[in-house]
Amino acid sequence: MPATGGRTFSVSGMYRNWFLDYASYVILERAVPALYDGLKPVQRRILHAMNDLDDGRYNKVANIIGHTMQYHPHGDASIGDALVQLGQKDLLIDCQGNWGNTLTGDSAAAPRYIEARLSKFANEVVFNPKTTEWQLSYDGRNKEPVFLPVKFPLLLAQGVEGIAVGLSCKVLPHNFNELIDASIAVLRKRSFELLPDFPTAGLADVSNYNEGERGGRVRARARIRKEDNKTLIISEIPYGTTTASLIESIIKANDKGKIKVRHIEDNTAENVEIAIHLAAGVSPDNTIDALYAFTDCELSIAPNAVVIENDKPRFVSVAELLRISTENTLRLLKLELTIKRSELEEQWHFASLERIFIEKKVYRKIEEAETWEQVMDFIHRGLKPHVKDLRREVTDDDVVRLTEIRIKRISKFDAFQADEHIRSLEDNLASVQHKLDHLVDHAVDYFKELKKKYGAGRERKTELRTFDTIVATKVAVANRKLYVDRAEGFMGWSLRNFEFVDECSEIDDIIVFRANGTMIVTKVADKKFIGKDFLHVGVWKKNDERTIYHLIYQDGPKGAYYMKRFAVTGITRDKEYDLTGGATGSKVEYFTANPDGAAEVVQVQLRPRPNLRKSKFDIDFAQLSVKGRGSKGNLLTRYLVNKITQKERGGSTLGAIPIWFDETVRRLNDTGHGRYLGRFAGEDRILAVLSTGEYQLLPFALSTHFPDETITVVKWDPKAVISAVYWEGEKQQYQVKRFLVEPAKDPVTFITEHPESKLALHSLVGHPRVKVAFDKRSNDRPNEEVDMEAFIAVKGVKALGNRLTPFKVKDLELLDPMFIPMTPELEEVQGILITDEEVGNLDPPEEEGLEESPMKQFRRDQAAQDVERSPEDPLIGYEPGKQITLGLD
Repeated sequence: MPATGGRTFSVSGMYRNWFLDYASYVILERAVPALYDGLKPVQRRILHAMNDLDDGRYNKVANIIGHTMQYHPHGDASIGDALVQLGQKDLLIDCQGNWGNTLTGDSAAAPRYIEARLSKFANEVVFNPKTTEWQLSYDGRNKEPVFLPVKFPLLLAQGVEGIAVGLSCKVLPHNFNELIDASIAVLRKRSFELLPDFPTAGLADVSNYNEGERGGRVRARARIRKEDNKTLIISEIPYGTTTASLIESIIKANDKGKIKVRHIEDNTAENVEIAIHLAAGVSPDNTIDALYAFTDCELSIAPNAVVIENDKPRFVSVAELLRISTENTLRLLKLELTIKRSELEEQWHFASLERIFIEKKVYRKIEEAETWEQVMDFIHRGLKPHVKDLRREVTDDDVVRLTEIRIKRISKFDAFQADEHIRSLEDNLASVQHKLDHLVDHAVDYFKELKKKYGAGRERKTELRTFDTIVATKVAVANRKLYVDRAEGFMGWSLRNFEFVDECSEIDDIIVFRANGTMIVTKVADKKFIGKDFLHVGVWKKNDERTIYHLIYQDGPKGAYYMKRFAVTGITRDKEYDLTGGATGSKVEYFTANPDGAAEVVQVQLRPRPNLRKSKFDIDFAQLSVKGRGSKGNLLTRYLVNKITQKERGGSTLGAIPIWFDETVRRLNDTGHGRYLGRFAGEDRILAVLSTGEYQLLPFALSTHFPDETITVVKWDPKAVISAVYWEGEKQQYQVKRFLVEPAKDPVTFITEHPESKLALHSLVGHPRVKVAFDKRSNDRPNEEVDMEAFIAVKGVKALGNRLTPFKVKDLELLDPMFIPMTPELEEVQGILITDEEVGNLDPPEEEGLEESPMKQFRRDQAAQDVERSPEDPLIGYEPGKQITLGLD
């Protein structure tokens, strides 16, 4: 508490008061937008200054900044930055010149070189001096609006971000047209949902958006596609990044060894295009996942919708913000109509007075008046007999206005035109009154008109998806080599002069098995002590059920020998686990790690002893069940073992891998989520049919990325036939074709390459049927049903196909499914062929309560349909006794 001239001051008290004043000022006057117009003070003052200067022509930005400084008590830099940000949102300001690039992060040119004016949308929606509340500017010389009368959810359309003292604000931008539709839904008291739409496009997972309130999260991703096996293309970036910052994050991840990139090219101009050239031998699918895991290709955004209401911050949801904005728009529209009605009534009142004043020649009576008072009195008395039909009393101000009418106007007065003008005013009054009586309908029409005028080109840019969770350890590039020093008991990537174990990444876990029967999983490091008596060191992956460990141990110095097969799927890091029966002095006699559950046969040689009938025997580990790591195992022998050696190594005992496809996240998995595709092994592939008229054969690796145009995903069967109907662009007609899916590394196009050619529908089932609805305006043909298998034979993938019909088609409908969903039951009976004679053998089960399998039910339905079809049907061409291939393999 310092003293000055005998006076003392409390520094803590001064700090508390001053800090609160400063924090309140920053929150209210700089960082957080207002509730009713969605603008920060600097934005409101910029728009007001531009409205002052607006004459329809562009103004230098430097001039706008200088004019804004009459209202904003801060420097030109803050005004210029705010103006550029407003202009880059492409809604309120019409820009001319180099205003920078939000995609690349390039800054705008100097204010003296760029120009701006208010957009047509801003002039229509933001300004109306008659409904604006005014206040004095900071120096008292000018008037500025308290709030601008915005008749649109501007805050939600533009989004806003601000950091104050102890408070931050982040409202994400939303789609223009969707906001209008939601506002109409509010007016109609219907339900609605608002989800963000970013100007940078990209992908977004909004499953945890929480309506924009605190605690919510939005995951934004770049759109990445495979150009070829060595090149990835980023065509859209996440919100909040630029191409420069994104490339920088990729370079950092590459420098840290988390991804392997050979070269990056930034070809961004009007649209984003970042080409990532991969190093040799690097999987493009794994690299895509790694880009999402280790770079800014995926960002987590935390929204926090907060606004200023009555000089206090208020936390709200985006739905509540929209309701308040819509109610405010309704209030402003009512106020505008009320003002317009008053103005029309005034115009009608004076027009009626003027007609009476001239037609009844009241102006002649003032010739005898000698004073102004007599003039006023003569006019009042002259009007009195004729004012009974007026809507209000005649005031002195009305009389004064009548005396200001010029003689020239009186001499040229046209009664007919005066009556027409009064009738026009009455029609306008009736129209305004009708809108006031039906205010909600008027507001709905207002929003629809905004959408019609300004909604074109403002379609949703961001694609909404549910993202899968990428495990970083699974996609990290193996950028380190793991070594072990057996003599000293160390492992790490810095021990280059010792035994090489495997390649790993810096975030991998390492599993260690020791001779005493214990196991530990620990984080990899440059050098770490793991014990001198270890038997095996390897890279460990969580939930790895296909690496099977074989172990034979002696339970104590004089105990029996046990054998076991087990997998290590989950652990606590750095915790030591005992794999033996727990007896002191236990030791491991034989150990192997077997990727993909490979089997092996070992020979056990016992120590010679009297009465030992058999000193040597073989053990096939394939006969043992895979159990948990904590199991004691099966008894091998109670006799002492001299030696155990591997005699034979076999193939995998785990069989093919069951794979599912999750339609929501568009990814493969082996955890049972989504639609079952089948069991995969060896050279099996996945067939993806694209809406672009292409098919692609993809590996069954869980990291596989499917193109955005993918519409069908099934297990590939080399015998499968695709039946397709497509629009042929050059001939302007529908074509039908059927073809086998031929093996290919790259996508295969099965429709013509004309720009207007497009795939209409396709199917992988046998006897796919198409319902053809004809255009009744050109012909009166009834709808037809076409069996595509009977319509055309199987041809090559490049065949043009047969014309579906010479008549104009209105609609096509596939009557059968595109494919039959695979189930384990269907797998058991794949490849079955049936004939007409076999139909009788497809009787349903006789046991009560026993359900028929989907495959058998499908076979019965298909066979029954074929029996019922008429041999004379020209569209089907049914041949009795022919085989029917189900096409389900």
